[in-house]
Amino acid sequence: MLELLRRHGGSSRAEIARLSGLSKPTVSLALARLVDAGLAHATGRTSGGKGPSAQLFELNPGSGWVVGIDVGRRFVRAAVADITGGLAVRRDERARARSSRALVAQIGAIGHRVAADAGIAWDSVTAATVGSPGVLVPASGQLERAANLPGWGSAGVADAIRQQLGTTVSFENDVNLAALGERARGAGREVGNFVLLWVGTGVGLGIVIDGELYRGAGGAAGEIAYLPIGEGDPHDRAMWRRGQLEEAAAASGVEAHARTLGVAPPHTAKAVFAAARRGDDLAREVVAAEARRLALAIAVVAPVLDPELVILGGGIARGNADLLLDPLRRELRALSPFAPRLAVSELGEEAVLEGAVATALATAQDRLFSRDPDGRARNPLPQAELAVSSYGLTGPAPRPVAPAGLTATPAGSHRS
Repeated sequence: MLELLRRHGGSSRAEIARLSGLSKPTVSLALARLVDAGLAHATGRTSGGKGPSAQLFELNPGSGWVVGIDVGRRFVRAAVADITGGLAVRRDERARARSSRALVAQIGAIGHRVAADAGIAWDSVTAATVGSPGVLVPASGQLERAANLPGWGSAGVADAIRQQLGTTVSFENDVNLAALGERARGAGREVGNFVLLWVGTGVGLGIVIDGELYRGAGGAAGEIAYLPIGEGDPHDRAMWRRGQLEEAAAASGVEAHARTLGVAPPHTAKAVFAAARRGDDLAREVVAAEARRLALAIAVVAPVLDPELVILGGGIARGNADLLLDPLRRELRALSPFAPRLAVSELGEEAVLEGAVATALATAQDRLFSRDPDGRARNPLPQAELAVSSYGLTGPAPRPVAPAGLTATPAGSHRS
């Protein structure tokens, strides 16, 4: 119901019943609950048609607020959105990635800052989601395999972020969030089965099956950085740090290959692709090798997952699609009878942040809907308890946030 109101704006009970397939009595009861919770309100009546006019309902955007945070090696981005998903304010900062302590403090500061910039008291933020490289292990709550962020796998990092943010916090792999962002607002709209191939400072795959994010048994689904594709010995344990494909195909791999071939400096990935556009033969050889490696990765994934679509994201894949798409398609046709359709990310660097906001929004909606009619949270978690939700780890139960017109009873004191 909430999603239908978000998509279609002011709607009558009859329109909602038609769109949802629910009966009119069920729609009336659900609408009453939304109105009682302050999540929706009446907004006038229909006019100009035959028969009596009908009451229209729409979402109350200010009934709840969420924060999404994208943590990368180079940048930290944050945005605050209302309960409809509409972004109010966003900020970008250079990442203080020299130590986990400095980065954790920055995450807390930027989250509070975007809320303040939007004129929102922090205790009105119902949920926050933090996206970063690495695999979140649900059992331990630790982030692992985040080689690009020093100290990120240390014990206590997730709890320190929760302490900094002080609200319900969920954690998610950044590429997974990018896939969710594309699913919500990008190239994955209306596509039930697709993967997002993210190539930038790292390499990863976000997997969406039947419209849902797939994480695997231990959260490592999509960690294609560890595919044995690239240079070197795949049995070398040194490859376990970043993964063989990531060593070869991420930005640092492009730069290393350019140095090996003798491409004229500077050897940044951006400069190498720019030289290829100018017709530099050695730089073009680097680009061709990159396309071959990525095609191999897709050829491995395609017969296993059978995606309808592969979306290219990240600074290397999306940022240089003009050079990579045609050779990728040629290589795939030569390698596999299961070559999927390729597309370029529509959201670019915004994909992770969009996915973080969407995930925080889902968590916030779950919490808002878990209240009794008098505003009290149902089955509040003890302060020290950690729960694993369908969106990742969540922290201790926050104080229920009172939407407009609703007085909430605190469930206890206490943001992927």
